[in-house]
Amino acid sequence: MTLDGTNTWVLSEPGSEQVVIIDPGPKDGKHLRRVADVVAGQGRRIGLVLLTHGHPDHSAGAKRLTELAGGNVAVRALDPRHRLGEEGLAEGDVVTLGGLELHVMETPGHSNDSLTFWLPADGAVLTGDTVLGYGSTVVEGKLGDYLNSLDRLRRFSEEVGARVVLPGHGPELNDPIAALDGYIGHRRERLAQVEAAVAAGARTAREVVERVYADVDKSLWRAAEASVQAQLDYLAERGALPDR
Repeated sequence: MTLDGTNTWVLSEPGSEQVVIIDPGPKDGKHLRRVADVVAGQGRRIGLVLLTHGHPDHSAGAKRLTELAGGNVAVRALDPRHRLGEEGLAEGDVVTLGGLELHVMETPGHSNDSLTFWLPADGAVLTGDTVLGYGSTVVEGKLGDYLNSLDRLRRFSEEVGARVVLPGHGPELNDPIAALDGYIGHRRERLAQVEAAVAAGARTAREVVERVYADVDKSLWRAAEASVQAQLDYLAERGALPDR
């Protein structure tokens, strides 16, 4: 589910004494200590923690990391349940620290609280689980929202000349437009496959998964069901499903 594990991004401007941590990761002592040691080894300190969303593999280690950093470090997120401190994050926010500048975009779909961060200094789009380094993501929110988020990121990346996607899992992607086109195309293809499965007699998300994901490891079928249900809901809302 997490590919090679969760990517924790350590960002700072050259010469700055402070870093921004994006997605501290799970509550894994070895990983969190390594993050703290990397920052200390650079002669810097953690000044702020940001979350792309609240899933535990991205957020559960946040509080412990702030403790390792000496406390008094805010954790900012869209969902208030995952914050430490009073300040959250929302569409259009610009986060600054030590000369570093990050722009916040709400990109729901994978989850309702998913955010993307734009780092103009590096031409980098930090996508959390909205776009992964390889494979496709699970849609727990509304598929319509997710497709809109992908379309928006595609337009945005072209407008600003984005140079790299830094995902929440997997390797960086050095062709953002191609990556997003691939994601959008994959979703459209899956929608067509779901429609075809329903037309062939599938009635539940599980039955669709058994047809559409037959070549996928069965350990991933439960996650696939969530995505299929989102697709069924999307198609039903648009009257695109045959009568059952």
